[in-house]
Amino acid sequence: MSIIDDIKHSFKQPNNTLKQLILINVCVFVVLIVTRTILVLTGGAGVYSLLMRFIALNSDLFTFITRPWTLITYFFTHEGFLHIIFNMLNLYWFGQLIREYLGERKLLSLYILGGIAGGVLYMLSYNFIPYFADRAAFSFMIGASASVLAIVVAAATLLPNYTFNLILIGPIRIKYIAAFLVLLSISGAVGDNAGGNIAHLGGAFIGWLFVRQLQRGNDMGRPVLAIIDFFGNLFKSKPKLKVTHRTANPFSNGRSTTTTQPGGKPSQKEIDLILDKISSSGYESLSKEEKQKLFQASQKE
Repeated sequence: MSIIDDIKHSFKQPNNTLKQLILINVCVFVVLIVTRTILVLTGGAGVYSLLMRFIALNSDLFTFITRPWTLITYFFTHEGFLHIIFNMLNLYWFGQLIREYLGERKLLSLYILGGIAGGVLYMLSYNFIPYFADRAAFSFMIGASASVLAIVVAAATLLPNYTFNLILIGPIRIKYIAAFLVLLSISGAVGDNAGGNIAHLGGAFIGWLFVRQLQRGNDMGRPVLAIIDFFGNLFKSKPKLKVTHRTANPFSNGRSTTTTQPGGKPSQKEIDLILDKISSSGYESLSKEEKQKLFQASQKE
């Protein structure tokens, strides 16, 4: 089986959002690396620069109006090896937690919302804060850092006492990892990569807000998922109608009855109570029944 077939197989698998996000980022990175190498060797470096202008997010608002898609494409685009490796590792580690406890679709919506929030804050800062005025016309941004930090902070908000074992450091709670990354972004907001660090803060804020709203019963990701579903359904073939025959229950007296499937989806109220318990006492404090309900909810998303 070729690499292309492996990629296609990964995208066809259900409940595979995390792997798909990583694959998209890696595939875009590989295509750009190969394209840049070919163009530079053939004297077409200018063509590559022109290509990047149409996928990177420019801080100039007038430029953005002519290329609105860049608010999405920028957070799937990387050029440096360390940049993409760091982002994808964090996406994998913390994305697994979001996927396990909140489900595949919330992971997807959170990734997109974090990237959009980071891009919007970046453009607003570079156009309305005098400190950045001289840089705005020539600044552009790429990278999934805002999306990834949204997932990191969301995981830390949801499971603050969950522990990772870090090399040379040992066990550390993820709330401290998230706090360190946010502090690092704050300190870099006036450095050489000021725009990128400002975007990180936008993503971090969305990650925190996303979970807090979810615990109150509000899903910020619904509009994003509705748009994705709309375009996704355009490319799906309509299933054929299936006619089934059902024998009437002789004891129903002509009335229809409704039964609940065993193992049905838990209510949002039940999930919120379980998430609150995890935040205060940790995942280990859950009963077997509560763990099963959380698993069922993640599978149903």
